Amino acid sequence: MRVLGNIAKWLFIFSLPALLISAAINFEFNSLWLYRNGFEKYNISEATGLDKAELEKVAGGLIGYFNSGDDYISLTVVKDGEPLELFNQREVVHLKDVKALVQLNHRLLLGTAVYVGVYAGIALFWHRKRHRRQLAWATVIGSSITLGMIIALGAGSMLLDFNDLFTRFHLVAFTNELWMLDPATDYLIMLFPEGFWYDSAVLLGQITAAAAGTLCGIGGLYLKRAKKQPD
Repeated sequence: MRVLGNIAKWLFIFSLPALLISAAINFEFNSLWLYRNGFEKYNISEATGLDKAELEKVAGGLIGYFNSGDDYISLTVVKDGEPLELFNQREVVHLKDVKALVQLNHRLLLGTAVYVGVYAGIALFWHRKRHRRQLAWATVIGSSITLGMIIALGAGSMLLDFNDLFTRFHLVAFTNELWMLDPATDYLIMLFPEGFWYDSAVLLGQITAAAAGTLCGIGGLYLKRAKKQPD
C-alpha cells in the first residue's frame, strides 16, 4: 500500500507541470484577446489587406475550428469588397496537423486535471494531517519542477536564436514540410509572423510561472504552519 501511495504521489508531482503548461497552451489557443493583440501589434491589417472586422472573423473562425469536429477549415473573408477563401490547400492541411497537436494538448490537460484533482481531493478530505502535508510537499516539488523548466526554457531562448528553436520545434512536431509557407503569398504566415509566436511563448512562460509560483507559495505556507503539528 505504501508503494502505491508513493507511486501516486510521484505521478501527481510529474502531472503538475504537464497540467500547468497544457492549461496555458489551451488558454492561448482560445484567447481572442491574444489574437487581437497580435493583429494590432504587428499591423496585420496592413500586411493582409483585411480590415479589423474581417480579422475578428478570422480569429473567431480559427478558435471555432480548433474546438470543432471538422477535419478541415473553410474560412471565407471579404477583401476589397470581394469574397476570398483565406487559406489555400497547403495551409488547410497544415492547420489540420496543428489541430491534431491542439487536441493532443487538450487530452493531456484533461487527463492531468482529472488525476491532480482526484489526488488532491482525496488528500484534502482524508482525515489525517499527514496526507495534507504530503499533498503540500508534492505541490511544492511539482511547482518547483515547473518553475525550473520555465527558467531553463527561458535561458535557452536567450542563448539560442528563437527562429532556430521555432524551426526545430516544427521539425520535431510535424512529419511533413507543409509548415514551410511563403510570407508573400500565404495568409497563415501573414496573420501570425514570428514575432507573434515569440510573444506567445513569453506569455506562456509568464502564465505558467505565475501559476506554479502561486501553488508553490501556498504549499510552502501550509508546510511552514503545519511543521510542528502532530498527525
